Amino acid sequence: MKKLILLALTLTYLTASFAQGGEKMRERIKAQKVAFITDKLDLTPKEATKFWPVYNAFEDRVEAVRTGDLRTIKTKMRQNPDMSNNEADKLLEDLIKAEDEMYQAKVDLMNNLKGVISSKKIIRLKRAEDEFNQKLLERLREMRQKRGPRD
Repeated sequence: MKKLILLALTLTYLTASFAQGGEKMRERIKAQKVAFITDKLDLTPKEATKFWPVYNAFEDRVEAVRTGDLRTIKTKMRQNPDMSNNEADKLLEDLIKAEDEMYQAKVDLMNNLKGVISSKKIIRLKRAEDEFNQKLLERLREMRQKRGPRD
């Protein structure tokens, strides 16, 4: 029952957060993700104290790559579809580096969490992240459908 209430609250807050803009929306989504993951992992207070700094550092690292390197790469891809082979080679090299950094961040997260929570909970974390992201995408689709086509 507790989980159903938490899920209902999460979806309610997600609905409200999509109505908000920019940074405020990201903060609300992050708060809901924290609550969702905490519930799904059933973290003890001791585990949570050690888990969240490690997880937040991972999230910051990934977000820096997304908003920095990957955003720049995707912008260049959109702005210059007829780039030369040399430009494409350089962009591809940059893309591989950015994707590798994100992969390495995930590997480091799992290795760092091994001393904090059990391997079983690390697997549950992956499942919880996927489930949260799926619910977030479903909610976004619903809101876009309600809003209708944009002209």
